[in-house]
Amino acid sequence: MPYPITITQTDRKKEKPDSSCLGFGRYFTDHMFVMDYSAEIGWHDPRIVPYAPLALDPAALVLHYGQAIFEGMKAYRTSDDRILLFRPEKNAQRLNLSAARLSMPSIDEELFLEALRTLISLEKDWVPRERGTSLYIRPFMFATEPYLGVRASESYKLVIVLSPVGAYYAGGMKPVKIHVESRYVRAVRGGTGFAKVSGNYAASLKAQEDAHAKGYEQVLWLDAIENKYIEEVGSMNVFFKINGEVWTPPLHGSILGGITRDSVIHLLRDWGIPVREEKLSMEDLYVAYTRGELEEAFGTGTAAVVSPIGVLGWNDHHMVINHEQIGELTAKLYGTLTGIQYGEIADPYGWIVEVE
Repeated sequence: MPYPITITQTDRKKEKPDSSCLGFGRYFTDHMFVMDYSAEIGWHDPRIVPYAPLALDPAALVLHYGQAIFEGMKAYRTSDDRILLFRPEKNAQRLNLSAARLSMPSIDEELFLEALRTLISLEKDWVPRERGTSLYIRPFMFATEPYLGVRASESYKLVIVLSPVGAYYAGGMKPVKIHVESRYVRAVRGGTGFAKVSGNYAASLKAQEDAHAKGYEQVLWLDAIENKYIEEVGSMNVFFKINGEVWTPPLHGSILGGITRDSVIHLLRDWGIPVREEKLSMEDLYVAYTRGELEEAFGTGTAAVVSPIGVLGWNDHHMVINHEQIGELTAKLYGTLTGIQYGEIADPYGWIVEVE
């Protein structure tokens, strides 16, 4: 490690919120990790410091041209009080993939993982204890150079903040209603859709608001060229069980390579369930629905892990999937993944990393 991680602890610790009212992303721990980059010396000064506002020049390139990326992951507390991470090396790899797409510097992945372990170990009392709760981890990188020309920045900051979050299904798992978006598009091949770029999410907000106004909870995005092939659901990858096979869109450049998506595919194939990573049009999905072959649908992502889909609204069609009940396969995937994440069942894949 070229630079040791220095630690400056706060002398004013916050009162921890009650775990019954955590919500998502509302509370933050006492400390954060920060590291700086300059073109002259590269990444330097990795440090853990008290959580506080960041100083930023008004001309910082991130504010004008949007060089910003992030990751999302969680730490889980087991019943025997261990702290576990789920496939954190994949988040490190994807952060570098996103950085490369936005002409940002790569980070040493071992240093990134060491920063995670050190910060979470320091803040381990913030990992909530109730089943379903967790400590959400948000690493993010952004351009800091003050300059008003359109080019890549020569300085950056990497920050990791932590937030205790409540159970995603606090009232029990319920299938969601999804609006199939036909006006706006999320990403195009050759763009930034495969990377976790902040601007991707800003561009999705209008469609999300419109869907909410129509009574839907999420948006299903279609491809940007023909506006017919299924891509993603909101911030999740999407799967459909059709006539005994599971379909999910391929990673062809406009879809985020979800870590939960990859884990689900591993599980399905181990269980002997056929998985087809192939293009699937809404027309073909609707035909399968009318034939009674669309058995289950679900999204996958860090926040929900597995989110069952009960209704798809497409044009004038109201597609009710599995009587708006949670499918058997959906429930099995959710139970297996969360069981591994909370250390309740064996991890045969080496996905779990324990924080000492």
